[in-house]
This record gives sequence, structure tokens and C-alpha cells, in this order.
Amino acid sequence: MLTAAPANAVVGDVAKSGTYAFTAKLDIGGGKRSCTAALVEKQWLVTATSCFADDSAQGGKVAPGAPKLKTTATIGRTDLSDGAGQVQDVVELVPREDRDLVMARLAKPVTGVTPAEIGFKPLAQGEELRVVGYGRTKDEWVPDKLHSAKFTVGALRDGAVELAGASAEAAVCKGDTGGPAFREVGGRYELVGVNSASWQGGCFGNEDETRKGAVEARVDDIAGWVQSVSSRTLLPRSNWKYAAHTASGYFTGDSHNGKRRMDLFVVWQDGEATLFQGADHDDAKQPFSAEYKIADKGSYWRDARAVTGGRFTESGSDGITVRWASGKLSTYTHVDEKGVHDEKTLARSDSWKNARLITAGRFTANALRDDLLVLWEDGSTSMYSDTDVNGVKKESQLTKADNGWKNAVSIAAGEFTGNKTADLLIRWNDGQAQLFPGVDTDGYHGSRITVRPVGSAWKNTRTLTVGSFTAPGKAPNDLLIGWNDGNVSYYPGIDAGGTHGEVQLVG
Repeated sequence: MLTAAPANAVVGDVAKSGTYAFTAKLDIGGGKRSCTAALVEKQWLVTATSCFADDSAQGGKVAPGAPKLKTTATIGRTDLSDGAGQVQDVVELVPREDRDLVMARLAKPVTGVTPAEIGFKPLAQGEELRVVGYGRTKDEWVPDKLHSAKFTVGALRDGAVELAGASAEAAVCKGDTGGPAFREVGGRYELVGVNSASWQGGCFGNEDETRKGAVEARVDDIAGWVQSVSSRTLLPRSNWKYAAHTASGYFTGDSHNGKRRMDLFVVWQDGEATLFQGADHDDAKQPFSAEYKIADKGSYWRDARAVTGGRFTESGSDGITVRWASGKLSTYTHVDEKGVHDEKTLARSDSWKNARLITAGRFTANALRDDLLVLWEDGSTSMYSDTDVNGVKKESQLTKADNGWKNAVSIAAGEFTGNKTADLLIRWNDGQAQLFPGVDTDGYHGSRITVRPVGSAWKNTRTLTVGSFTAPGKAPNDLLIGWNDGNVSYYPGIDAGGTHGEVQLVG
């Protein structure tokens, strides 16, 4: 198998229009070479390194950076003769040194096409996969349509996997190296490999060859690396000077699964809402792995006045709680890449128009649901314990009206000091930031801990979000900051000793 020729075009069924739209056709050097690829993030493709090597027949390596030959990608066009999909230039290559695989960055994000997911589950012998490609078939030299066929996983080895056709007709042919091999799971597509080489039996121009096996460069065993590379362009694509509200939580994954870091929900000044999915990989500089638009500009999110992430059900995942301009307090119990769902009204009155800042956290001993802490316009603070989807309950006034508390700009609950319950982080308008340890329904306990002094650069923060951005379920929590100049950074492991280094994400 190691001596098989580079290939990937598939002898199989013609894909229905719009099917496997994440598949891309690569044109390298203005028609000199043609390959297939898979969109794995709005601005990133995965394909084979040999597509860009000087001698594609011999494989070889490529240097990171811009491709030597002008390369364009057509994405979302099952039939190349129609005008569907988008055409983008490839502007950067990030090769993987230990196999025939390269990440390719597009000049602009692709819209309207759902990328393939990255399969973290290890491949298993006998598993059935689908392989797609634009190259030769048994009777076409240069087909215009995407073809697909099913294959069965054979021998597994470091960086590669052997495939055999699930039917007598299935074959991977010469023409388009780099096409995706993926699982089909309940309407989702999990990329686990890219076509690297095959014997090409049954392909046009190779009728005498009877062998039809193929070799794939594996993705499943380097899924974290692929995700880390494709994460590089996520946060910089947004103009963080216009972030209005942020909230963190395990919206798209259970906090107890031990894999994914917290997600980030962002409401922008123009009413757009975005969800950044927490990453499974361990690259500290890339805490998120995917970006989903939840609402367009001009949406009802323009009326949000305070937003927090928290859990007021016993479902195992977090939700979004919002105080609206109308005085309604509502929570969305389920959040995913398609939006916010299952809105429940927790309270509705003119008095809630005075709830200036809110944060949800496990302040009391309730291990199943969060409590809600509110800072009112008059400087008083309250806690609502035992809150669920039926409404806010058991109000405890923590402080009376106080002009000093009117100077609070941000409040956030988090695990910082090693207590079994949450602490409260406050950023004041003079740049000072303080921790209030041991908050419960009886008030604030223990001495305030100064995290940043008066006059610090933190007076330039725009958004302040507490969460587990370094590792899943990690305590003490991290602090993600959006700055007024559009930069974004986070501080891992805030505790009683203050901050411990800054990780720059944007800027």
C-alpha cells in the first residue's frame, strides 16, 4: 500500500445536490493540479500535503506559509457546473510533519456552509466510513460532480489507516488527493481521515489493475491539533470593541465530561449574538474551537441589559439568564450552535428594570442549581437562592443601598479561593478589582482580596467573564477580559494571590 499512487477521486454514487457541502475542490496553479479538501472551520480546510509538494507523485513536504502556486477552493458546490457555494483563495498552509496532511487557511470565512466536525473517537477496524471526491470515476476522466462511496476500516498504523471498499464497485481513484473520509452520525459528519494513496483498481485509465484498497492520512488521532490550528482565526474575526455582554458556561457539553472547556456567549451592541464553543484540545492560546452565529444584527438581543451564564435546572448543562429592558428576567435552559431554547420567565416587573448587574453562581450549598446575585441601581445587593425555572425565590438582602456599590462596573461569580462555594469578583470604575470570598445568604464573609489596585489598566476593560478556559472544570477559575481597544486576553487561575500571567488572545 505504501507504493500506491497519490489519489482520492471516488468511484461510487453521485452525491445529491447540497450533500456533503463541506467538501471543497482545490485548483492549484491555475489548472496544473487538482485536489479535494474538507472545510473544518469557516476559514480552514484539511487536505493532503502531497497536493502542494513539488513532486506530488513522490509525496514530500511543504513549507508553512503561503502556497507556492496560486490556489483557489470551491466550497459547497456538489455540481461544479452550477453557481452554488463560494470560491476562496488559499493564503496559508500549516503542514503536519508526520503524515500526508495539511491545514489550509482561506482568505475569508465561508458562510452558508456547515463545516465537518472533527472526530475525536478513535478509528476501529471494521468501522464503516464514507469517502468523497471530485476526481476520476470508472468512466469519467474529469467529472463535474462530487462522488461518494462507503469503505471499511482495515489495518491501523501511526498516522495512516487502510481502507477497503464496502462494495465491489467502490474505489479511490487518481485525480484528487486530499478528499475526506468521515463518519455519518445522526445527520452529522465527523472527519477522521483524508485520502492519501490508492491502487486505483476500477478507475478510468487503470482498468487492468484489480486492487482497490486505499490509504488515508488519519485525523482522529490528531483531532486536537487540527482543532487548535483552525481556532487561530476565531476571536480575531470579531470586533471586540463592540461587545456589550458576555456569559460563560457549559452550554454545548456537560461540565463533567472532562473534555471540553467552557463556551462563551457574546451579545454585541448591534444586537448580533455569537456562541464560541469551548475547545477539546489543550492549547492555552486557543480556548475556543468553533463559532456560531446565534442572532443577526438588529435582533431582540439589543434589549438585553444584563446577561449571565448559570444553571437553574437539573439537566446537567448551563443556560443563559437575561435581564431585559422591559423589566423581564428570563432564562434559556438550553443553548447550542443553533441558538437559545426553552425560555422561562423568572420575574417580570418594573422593579427588575433596576437590576443593573447580575451573576449566577453556586453561592449556597445547593449542588444542583445556581443562585442569582443582583446589584441594584441604588447600590444594594440581593441574592436569590433556590431559583429554578418557576421563578426567583428566597430573596436575601446582602447590603442596603450604598453609593459606594454604585461604582461597581462588573460582577462575576467564580471559584477562586478554594471554598466549596462561589466567590464574587468585582471590578470598580477606578480600575480596582477585588475578590469577596465566602458569599452566601447571610452576606459577605472574610476580608476583601485586592486583585488589581486603584488606577490599574483594568479600568479599560469592556467585558469581564469568569470561566474554565484553560482546562475543563478547572478551579480556580480563569478570567477572560475584552478591552476597550478591541484586544482580548485571559488570566489563568485567579485566586487569593491575584492573577498569574496574562494570555493574549487578540491584539
